[in-house]
Amino acid sequence: MAAVKEVQETTAVRLGALLDAGDGATVTLVAGETRLVAHRAVLVSRSPVFQAMFQYDTLEASSGQVIITDVEGEVMRELLDYMYTLQAPQLSAMTPQMLAAADKYGLLALKTVCEQQVSAQLTIDNAAAAAVLAVRHSCPGLTAAAIAFIKAHNCQVMATQGWADAMQNHLEDVIEVTRLLADPPAETTAPISTGGRSTPGTHHQPHSDHGWTLASAAPAIAAHNTDPFFHIIVALLRRLPIQDRLDMLTWAVMYGRVEDLRALAAAGVVEEQIRGLVLGQTALHTAASGGHVEAVRSLLDARAPVDFQDVDYQTPLHLAARNGHTAVVQLLLTSADCNATKSGVDTPLHLAVREGHADVAAVLLQAGADRGARNEAGSTPLDLARQANNQQLIDMLT
Repeated sequence: MAAVKEVQETTAVRLGALLDAGDGATVTLVAGETRLVAHRAVLVSRSPVFQAMFQYDTLEASSGQVIITDVEGEVMRELLDYMYTLQAPQLSAMTPQMLAAADKYGLLALKTVCEQQVSAQLTIDNAAAAAVLAVRHSCPGLTAAAIAFIKAHNCQVMATQGWADAMQNHLEDVIEVTRLLADPPAETTAPISTGGRSTPGTHHQPHSDHGWTLASAAPAIAAHNTDPFFHIIVALLRRLPIQDRLDMLTWAVMYGRVEDLRALAAAGVVEEQIRGLVLGQTALHTAASGGHVEAVRSLLDARAPVDFQDVDYQTPLHLAARNGHTAVVQLLLTSADCNATKSGVDTPLHLAVREGHADVAAVLLQAGADRGARNEAGSTPLDLARQANNQQLIDMLT
């Protein structure tokens, strides 16, 4: 083991000398006014990003020049020095920028060292910037350290210029930091994100008489959220552009993020989505389709329109029934009309039978589903059960 370490250290020293000599350099890195020459083989061996860049017929590969716009020259020099020597620099003031650069180029060991350095340098003035940095670059260790520090000094940190600057320049990340400060329940899964923008649609305008407004939803939402951080999150959400908030809503319902849904609803986002639908469906459609029971419960608490029909005239109950989410079907039936659909369109019972979900069919029948309803093909649920030769459903429907 010692021999291996000695070889690694010797190799790093030789590569460091090679960097100083500049012999045989084939790539020029341009960061602002700084120009650095480097050996392509070194860049490719250290960084998966450079490896991908030079593996294909890219402009960088053909020209031998890489223009870097988001890393300062001094930071790029230190980063390049690390790739040659594998010796992590002690940067102090430049450590946050080095962490971001290490993340960009896939230098995970250097990123970890930078995380540790930033964690060791936390102060009231820089804690907000450190937390934002940790969230933006997926640094679990630094995230935990920064959140713990802010919790211990929350009033002081939130009164600093650093917190104000973070709110001004990185509002979405501040929302995530505040959410982490609020300690949401463990049932939530993926972090709220706006990466990957969805395309809004206006395929189907809502009925004007749905009678659902944010004002009527607010008491139900507030009943579930008394933590002061919740109100901070809501206030921050209201400052985001509407499309960013709608993107957050899409992710929240996809992953069943109950706390995020409650905050988004209190900020009026659910109501905004009803006015201009994303992909022709409401948040309740998406949550019901995915079988997210608590997310559905949260949206029902916010009085989202339970019988709202999408472009295919399907309600959230249709989607839950088709996908066999019995618990969601039972929850929706506390306020949904089990026969609400356009004449000739499959009812939720049709869909449950078609997919062979006997448990769902039983719940629907108990709620008064019309077993004699016919779809556009003229088929009743019993006809579909017979076509599938599903004896259990046949017995249930006769």
